Order: sequence, then C-alpha cells, then structure tokens
Amino acid sequence: MQHRFATAGAIAVAAVGAFVVLRHIDPNQPGSVLPPCPIHAFTGLFCPGCGATRTLHALAHFDLATAMAMNPLLVLSLPALAVLTAYGAGVLPAVLLPLARQLCRPIAWGVLLAAYAVARNLPWAPLNWLAPG
Repeated sequence: MQHRFATAGAIAVAAVGAFVVLRHIDPNQPGSVLPPCPIHAFTGLFCPGCGATRTLHALAHFDLATAMAMNPLLVLSLPALAVLTAYGAGVLPAVLLPLARQLCRPIAWGVLLAAYAVARNLPWAPLNWLAPG
C-alpha cells in the first residue's frame, strides 16, 4: 500500500515540477532550453508528439486554443493518460478499472499514433490542421 502512494506522490511531484518549468520557460522563444522535436529536426516530418512541449506550455498558461493548435491528440488524450497513470500507480478508483482495461490496449494506441502521424503530415485540409501551429 505504501509503495502505491509513493509512486503516486512521485508522479505528482514530477507533474508539478513540469508545470512550474512550463509556466516559466517558453519553448516558442528562439534559443529555448527546452529541446525541439528531434524527428522533425532530422526529417522535416511531424511525429505524433510534435508540438507536445508547446501544447503543455499553453495548457500551463490555461490557453486551450493554442494547445489544440499545437497537438490536439495530446490534449484529447490527457484524461486517458491520467487514468492510465493512476492505474499504473495502483491508485485508480475501482469504478474506473473497466475503463483502464480498455485503455490498456497497445495495438489500438499504436494504430492511433501511426494514423495521426500520417494524417498530420498530409497537405490537404482538414488534415493539415493537425500539424503543429
């Protein structure tokens, strides 16, 4: 039992730390200490995570519109990721266990991320709206 709460506490501390960093450091500024996406830097293609740092920065500033413009899949996935994190830490309420079991499907996540990666690199509307910015 103590291990569960230690894990949940460590996750909470990490989340608060990330929130504080993203409140004070703007990844949109030239020369930011926060790294750009290495996949985009090397290939010019947008990966499923491209724009994630800028999305989280926007969310730390309570700017949902900008966050959605940077990486809508991340914004829409945050509740699911919170459920999975609580499940992994062993602190998920029993009522949410069926939902967590449905979300624990790696093939479904893989297909979703692969389709999203392809879609956000296509040049046609409305798919080009998935590209960051």
